Amino acid sequence: MPDLDGIKRYLREYDGESKIIMEVCGTHTASVSENGIADMLSPKIKLISGPGCPVCVTVAAYIDRLIELAMEENTTVISFGDMLRVTGSRLSLRDAAAVGGSVKIVYSPFEAISLAKASPERRFVFAAVGFETTTPIYALMSEQIINEDIKNLLLLTALKTMPAAIRAVSGANITGFLAPGHVGVITGHRLFEELARELGKPFVTAGFKGEELLAAIYALTKLKSGAALNLYPSAVTYEGNVRAREITNKYFEPCRAAWRGLGIIDGSGMKLRDEYSFLDIGSSGLVNDSVKDKGCRCGDVITGRISPRGCPLFGRVCTPDTPCGACMVSTEGSCFHYYINGRV
Repeated sequence: MPDLDGIKRYLREYDGESKIIMEVCGTHTASVSENGIADMLSPKIKLISGPGCPVCVTVAAYIDRLIELAMEENTTVISFGDMLRVTGSRLSLRDAAAVGGSVKIVYSPFEAISLAKASPERRFVFAAVGFETTTPIYALMSEQIINEDIKNLLLLTALKTMPAAIRAVSGANITGFLAPGHVGVITGHRLFEELARELGKPFVTAGFKGEELLAAIYALTKLKSGAALNLYPSAVTYEGNVRAREITNKYFEPCRAAWRGLGIIDGSGMKLRDEYSFLDIGSSGLVNDSVKDKGCRCGDVITGRISPRGCPLFGRVCTPDTPCGACMVSTEGSCFHYYINGRV
């Protein structure tokens, strides 16, 4: 592989077959924008964002259920900050808090355990959203709840797994994938080798620095169909984190899941196993994907059908200060970074 200057020159002057590369991971989307990578590429190399932002793929019905719970007497919903501004079918959690709902922001799921132990007379509900990277943490959280016999902390889950979503978006127009490095830490690079063979498209597991992403894009212009390459070996091994997968499988099992923009995909979610269902507070059946403003096209953005600038609301009524959709709310969202960093 050439040095960094050689890679930049190659990508700028590339004049071969047109490439459409999907950056699946929300953190990759952020890094691409923050490093101005799209502006360094030949017009024949196009980057599109994928369904790798967990907040962005969460359907409206899940938000609505959280709002219902937040408005119930003696109940507090606990969530990460990004979720508070995502609109359900009508309102957001922030709206609910403004009219008397009880909502608490945390930075770690284990803060929820401390809150529940400090107020045993109150019910707490944790909004468990994420991919393979965070599900092991919720498994450990569940284990601690059980071991310490904490009765007043429950989970509302919207947990997703990446393979089925990648299959769902792998249309003929996509020529290669930047495989998500964080997910790869858990799943291992083996997963992306299997997907590459199955879909007949190249995959490169990439880190998150600008130079790492440029090297991965360079590799994707060279790799043959069905090939896979791990350019993030410092964090991603071939087998991944076996222990994390074991603890996940102890408490969770695959299920059908609803994705914003993709609909219901069999086997693409994780739910608490039946023997631990007493920790769940109604996660099943939350499939409605309606949004307040019918002009919002977040579903098309996260599936690569349009760029954020193709949405009629982008930059007009939808901005980070006045977001209409989850992709503008989340700091991993495509629309947020297109707006903040002027990505084209």
